[in-house]
Amino acid sequence: MDVLDDGGSARRRELLDAAYDYVLTHGLRDLSLRPLAAAIGSSPRVLLFLFGSKEQLVAEVLARVRADELALLTELDPAATLAEAAVTIWAWLREPRRRGLLVLWHEAYGRSIADPDGPGGRFAAESVGVVLAALARTQPADVRDSADGLAQRTAVMATLRGAVLDLLATDDADRLTAAVEHAARSW
Repeated sequence: MDVLDDGGSARRRELLDAAYDYVLTHGLRDLSLRPLAAAIGSSPRVLLFLFGSKEQLVAEVLARVRADELALLTELDPAATLAEAAVTIWAWLREPRRRGLLVLWHEAYGRSIADPDGPGGRFAAESVGVVLAALARTQPADVRDSADGLAQRTAVMATLRGAVLDLLATDDADRLTAAVEHAARSW
């Protein structure tokens, strides 16, 4: 039996954490409330009561994904160069324990492009903005504010996203690390 405590907020946080862990393993594509609820020790009725709808629950899970992305980006050394930031981000991304998160990021990214009016509809566009802003902090002001600075940040972001997709497809972290480090020498 589900017991709502603290007006539901403590249980809501607990279930959101569990749903996030579930989605990291199972993805969003075939997400259904009944199997999710059973896996996390709840019921579809309680999930709907606490989150309002499946779409709202998905939106909140995607907000957690965004929080993980922001945590990584805010940990970047403010004295790092653009190249050092790229290599640091890649080291974090390539860790085997991040695979579920990487799959979820790309699934959420694709969903937001395919259904911009759905839950997490701005996920892709916001992701671009978040990454570009974090990378901008690694550039000197005169470069940061130039078209060339934006092009450099975009090249880093595109390289990292491509490397992540390749990593998920091949699991060849050594080859991709060499490629990212090679590209970083030009930034």
